[in-house]
Amino acid sequence: MEVLALQVHRSLPRYLAAKAISKRIPGAVSGGLAPLRLVSTSAPRSPSEGWGRVRPRLSGICGSDLGMLTGATSPYFSPLVSFPVTPGHELVGELLDDVDDIPSGTRVVIDPVLSCATRGLERCSECAVGNTGRCQQITVGHLSPGLQTGYCQDVGGGWSQQLIAHRSQLYPVPDTLPDERAVLIEPLACAVHAALRAEVSTDDDVLVAGSGTVGLLTVLALQAFAAPSRIIVTAKHPRQAELARRFGADTVTSPDKATSTIRRNTRALRLHPELGPDFLLGGVDVAIDCAGSASSIDLALRSVRAGGRVVLAGMPASGVDLSPAWFRELHVLGAYASGREPLVRDASSFELAIELAATAPLDELGVVTYPLQRWRQAIDHALDAGRLGSAKVAFDLTAERAPRAATTDTPAAIAR
Repeated sequence: MEVLALQVHRSLPRYLAAKAISKRIPGAVSGGLAPLRLVSTSAPRSPSEGWGRVRPRLSGICGSDLGMLTGATSPYFSPLVSFPVTPGHELVGELLDDVDDIPSGTRVVIDPVLSCATRGLERCSECAVGNTGRCQQITVGHLSPGLQTGYCQDVGGGWSQQLIAHRSQLYPVPDTLPDERAVLIEPLACAVHAALRAEVSTDDDVLVAGSGTVGLLTVLALQAFAAPSRIIVTAKHPRQAELARRFGADTVTSPDKATSTIRRNTRALRLHPELGPDFLLGGVDVAIDCAGSASSIDLALRSVRAGGRVVLAGMPASGVDLSPAWFRELHVLGAYASGREPLVRDASSFELAIELAATAPLDELGVVTYPLQRWRQAIDHALDAGRLGSAKVAFDLTAERAPRAATTDTPAAIAR
């Protein structure tokens, strides 16, 4: 069966060109240098029992997807991706086959991590205890290398009319949860995982650096599962600041005023290096970086008290000064994807996210959708979503039923 898909192919020259141009002209990758191709391709096939076909309904554009398109992703990940890639790991779709106890026609969301169970392998020590995001075997088994759906050539991704998923990845969506909420479950699960990785106490002051989708959802998760004494959030744009307050932030500040705001709220001492940003002696107890930029990580490291915790919830950028982590003996933790949450009923992040999605004010985020053929406009919008007041941009696949692509866009690009 032929399906319509947006694909990324490996090309070192185009990867370098996209990286160079995106630094000079933000958003340029959505034009002639875009590392994407709209194609008609064969639908992926199930490699074994326990797999089923999924027809996406809505599929989000994640910051990690944009990082891949703009060349911002670290070369560290190159052995963990197999090309051609069909991106899209934040999605709600319709199951087209009976898969074990889930009947066809069920709306589902997908835990995108391609762990031992999906690869037909005996579970590694991390997968055995539910920490599938830490799987040690994501390059072997009966699938090509790929850390997630959307980064493995064999399973497809949400930016297409069809992909495949293993039963271990599938979570049925309650009928009461509309698609516009359900498409946010995967990033919400990541936010829940980050909030719980931070091990926040009720008397802690917490900084959330960044008010994109991950940052705003992390504020919701902190309120639901941690209830810290104070949540301070950085927001670049007015709509982000408004949503941060509605979701439970006690204080919202612009990134350039964040150090002063934290100093006032925590009574820390502010120091001025000869070169580089100011830093605090004292500060918040926990900082969760949700932007992944060098400046946001730098702020997190320089705003936490000695012995405090810094959680990296956004894909980290390069060029960060780790001196504060060494000098102040900080606990720096990663929060990748989702997993088992021993602090809350030993449930999975996805189970908790589905419960939270039923009551949290997710409708205020306002998911903006585009058909797949308007991918250039969609990527443009996603790259500038903060300024435009949008928290999430997604592809609407319900309008994409034609089996063949009418046009082919520029050759794709990404590199090992």
